[in-house]
Amino acid sequence: MRKRIMVAMSGGVDSATTAALLKEEGHEVIGVTMQLWDYGDAEGGCCSVDEVRDARRVADQIGIPHYVVNYMDKFKEFIVEDFINKYMDGKTPSPCVLCNEYMKFEFLMKRSLELDADFLATGHYARVVLDKDSGNYYLQKALDSNKDQSYFLFTLKQKELSRVMFPLGDKTKQEVRKLAQTFNLKVANKPDSQGICFITGNSYKDFLKDHTAASNTAGEIVDTDGNIVGNHDGIFSYTIGQRRGLGIAKGKPQYVVRIDPKSNRIVVGSEEDIYSKSLFVNNLSWVNNISDKEMKISAKIRYRHKENEASLVLKNENEAVVTFTEPQRAITPGQAIVFYKESEVLGGGWISEVLH
Repeated sequence: MRKRIMVAMSGGVDSATTAALLKEEGHEVIGVTMQLWDYGDAEGGCCSVDEVRDARRVADQIGIPHYVVNYMDKFKEFIVEDFINKYMDGKTPSPCVLCNEYMKFEFLMKRSLELDADFLATGHYARVVLDKDSGNYYLQKALDSNKDQSYFLFTLKQKELSRVMFPLGDKTKQEVRKLAQTFNLKVANKPDSQGICFITGNSYKDFLKDHTAASNTAGEIVDTDGNIVGNHDGIFSYTIGQRRGLGIAKGKPQYVVRIDPKSNRIVVGSEEDIYSKSLFVNNLSWVNNISDKEMKISAKIRYRHKENEASLVLKNENEAVVTFTEPQRAITPGQAIVFYKESEVLGGGWISEVLH
């Protein structure tokens, strides 16, 4: 059945192929690109002027209307300010999760409704499955495990899942490239975007110094016994598990074990010290309603981290303690933790504290 579908077009090959596939299937397709950040004269990441131009060219090529929506103020409020605040609070943020939650599946979803679209489609590598008996939607991993992006989508609930489409979820990246070449898309061989989209050229440390009063935050580096072993120029320059750039020598490699914003201290120790089994999670989000207070799951503590078996104990509707069967390396406050049951995404939350 012919549908009216709005496609979030970032200017890359995945969203371009998504739009072309849906157009070929006979749907009424509308391309929309979000303008999120003012890159000035710098070469930007996704949603930059160059990316908008590429998205428009693809839309013209496949014969669909294309619109640009300016969400720069919302992006700064919901994504960039969170990024800055977390680093200044000794945490390591995960801006891509928040960008998906707010920019794509809240604000862009609302725009799709305004355009009377039946669905919002994106180039994510993930799958939505409808159980016709219960009427529930389930979020599942992509078939291509190397490209699976379900980690970034754990905040999706029934309302959003009933209105989203991920046409690439059952395809590999290689197959998508071949499809793009078959459609003769101008971006068929375009490299994938890397890194944090709003940080160009300089490191995130330079970005923070440019956007905050982060230049007057020097403090002490101490070992796990509290002995001063060095100095730092700001806790925002460090993350859990970091080894390089510490500027200290203790005879054996030292790693960042904890970041203490209250005392403005970086705590370092041996590699064994950065392994932990338990963590505290807040701001829980579930794809489907959860009734069990305790459950066995597999969990991923960062996007490129391997899933591992764990137990989850709910403290209340927003908080839980997760304990892994085996110690995990460099569990990092500020990062998202996502819960799985085989290929199904159960939900997730945000790591607030490592329990030693």
